[in-house]
Amino acid sequence: MAKQAKTAIKTKDQKAAAEAKNWTKVIKAVRSPKTGAYTFKEAIVHKDKIKEFLGQ
Repeated sequence: MAKQAKTAIKTKDQKAAAEAKNWTKVIKAVRSPKTGAYTFKEAIVHKDKIKEFLGQ
């Protein structure tokens, strides 16, 4: 029974899994102008807009 359940889940969300591959988690180090310490900005961005996020 467990094998059937795994197979059903796998085939049901193939479209969603294919679409999820187009998204990337991007982490950017940002320096504070007051203290000079680094903080990190995290975002989940579409793969076509990664350069725009890092360029900000």
